[in-house]
Amino acid sequence: MAAPAAAAAAAAEITIQHASGQTVVPSPPKKIVVFDLAALDTLDALGVPVFGVAGGAKPPSLAPYNEPRYRRMGTLWEPDYEAINEAEPDLVIVGGRSGPRYAALSKLAPTIDLSSDPTDPLGSELRNIRSLARLFGKEAEADTRIARIQAGIAAVHAKAGQAGSALFILSTGGRLSAFGRGSRFGLLHGALGFRPAAPDLDAGIHGQPVSFEFIARTDPDWLFVLDRDAAIGARGQPARQLLDNALVRQTKAWRKGQVVYVDAGSWYLAAGGLRALQATVDQIAAALDGAR
Repeated sequence: MAAPAAAAAAAAEITIQHASGQTVVPSPPKKIVVFDLAALDTLDALGVPVFGVAGGAKPPSLAPYNEPRYRRMGTLWEPDYEAINEAEPDLVIVGGRSGPRYAALSKLAPTIDLSSDPTDPLGSELRNIRSLARLFGKEAEADTRIARIQAGIAAVHAKAGQAGSALFILSTGGRLSAFGRGSRFGLLHGALGFRPAAPDLDAGIHGQPVSFEFIARTDPDWLFVLDRDAAIGARGQPARQLLDNALVRQTKAWRKGQVVYVDAGSWYLAAGGLRALQATVDQIAAALDGAR
């Protein structure tokens, strides 16, 4: 009798490959703790319930997870190890901001690291979505949604190549940083196909600090702007006010009405999640469709 029991147990487990190695996870896991907003976005889109989440800012679509019915398990940067140990989850998910806590958390429960690969951000994000779908028997739904995302990306790419140059800017605390090819927002110049207005930008995680003069000198056809303060609920001058000045107003992007304030929840907080990816592609497609 022992052999059939062991076979049944093995059949109820799945090995998940992830950014920090591989983990054997019971399938489907019943009690899930999530320290990655992209993963939470995907699980929510697929209708998978979770037990515990990290506290902190979330996009509007994930705001219900701030309600008391979801157990607080610390923050993305500082998990509450005691609470996690007490909860005895079947699965802990980290990624991105919480990725460095993988080793410590994996000692408490089966843990997977869904950090994206900076050398292949979109590819790794789609793999992460498929891994979660596989765990919960949601492959068919995920494949349908991914196919729609990929079709949208292909349509945007076909238009972006003829749309002129683009510059991606993040504003926070009254300061500006620019992000180019190979950066955390490199989807714009990679899969989506916009030509970089500044090809030599630093690809570091925090981008390259820039000035209004830099934007005017670069003179992009498109200016994509992420207001980080708005995303995390911090006080600060809104990006729309900050950029409304004589130098930025002289750019082609401003004169053509091609300054796009991207959805910070999709681009910054839950970037790479299933719903966030679709929202990102839809917003850029709508901007191109509305171009003069």
